[in-house]
Amino acid sequence: MLTLDSIQTLACGGLLLLVGYGIRRRVPLLARFSIPAPVIGGLLVALAMLACRHWSITPIRFDTGFEQPLMIAFFTGIGFNASTTLLKIGGRQILLFLGLASALAVIQNLLGVGMAKAFGLPPLFGVVTGSATLAGGPATGLAFAPLFASAGVQGAKSVALANAMAGIVCGSILGAPLAALLIERLKLYPANAAPAEDELPAITVPPKRRFVDPAYAGLKSLVFMLIAMGIGAWISAGLGMLGLTLPAYIGAMLAGAVIRNIDDRLGWFGLSAGSMELIGNISLSLFLVMALMDLHLWDLSGMAAPLLVNLALQTVLVVALCCWPLLQLMGRDYDAAVMASGFTGFMLGTTANAMACMSSLTERFGPAPRAFLVAPVVGAFLIDFTNAVIITVFVNVWK
Repeated sequence: MLTLDSIQTLACGGLLLLVGYGIRRRVPLLARFSIPAPVIGGLLVALAMLACRHWSITPIRFDTGFEQPLMIAFFTGIGFNASTTLLKIGGRQILLFLGLASALAVIQNLLGVGMAKAFGLPPLFGVVTGSATLAGGPATGLAFAPLFASAGVQGAKSVALANAMAGIVCGSILGAPLAALLIERLKLYPANAAPAEDELPAITVPPKRRFVDPAYAGLKSLVFMLIAMGIGAWISAGLGMLGLTLPAYIGAMLAGAVIRNIDDRLGWFGLSAGSMELIGNISLSLFLVMALMDLHLWDLSGMAAPLLVNLALQTVLVVALCCWPLLQLMGRDYDAAVMASGFTGFMLGTTANAMACMSSLTERFGPAPRAFLVAPVVGAFLIDFTNAVIITVFVNVWK
């Protein structure tokens, strides 16, 4: 049996990540459903290991020591994106959209817990198949998987991946057709091709600044991310001493948010949002591919029925909420219908699904500037904050 150390495992994960991107470029169906490249690459190994297990062979063993630091780095980047300035730009609509998404995350978990009890499974199985993997996507599901496993959810990692992938497919399939039906049935067409002036935030041209070396900007972003991760470890340890069961990234995400908002207000650090996002996205991709390389798909044996029933109920729930009350509360107009498409995309899958669904609608019907302001801000990171709190509460209630 070949054993790879942590560096070799990371290198293997990077190679599989590139393979995943290559496969997605050559298979249009994967791109259409916004299947993440790390998932494609990591699943190749997971499926190969499943086939080898059939013959009682374990050809390779991975050392996934870098998996948790990469996961924490990604969620720290989410924290650095949580700027109160963005909330002020979208104002009431962003807060309302976030409130609806957070309320649905709670309902997803309650529905999942009820379904789990009906099948004689641990209540936290319903949280794994609820907001942890639907509103949260594969990253949040895999990040919380160790907590769910320690709380008695068998095969939590495999269940999280399976449910997240099924949700991504459902969100991709339903998002655009649902909104198109609402637009045509209720005649919610855009008034004109150009956005109204009051639909967009005022755009000011920033003053010219001196040239900043991108290498220095990237280094500074990395250093502050590491600082936030270090401070976050103390925060998480302190919260743990209070008896709370928390994922490892919570403290770092909170520290990142505090540092970002201090910088927004006082300008002490001059952090680059682009560099932070780049580091976070790279960390996420490597984390996902490494997590999937070590995935035990055989843990899903016998769980097909509860997974399918849960997914069907959760899908009906999201569609019903989009038709009412989301459409009504967001204005019952064309932009609200496009937002419903994005809402379906990221509450069943990922923000990439949401953007793909909304883009297909605007190509057909016309621009929806308010939708493209509100949905990405909520789906890309704000829901990750509130969802982490919601999942943590459910874990501590049913642990």
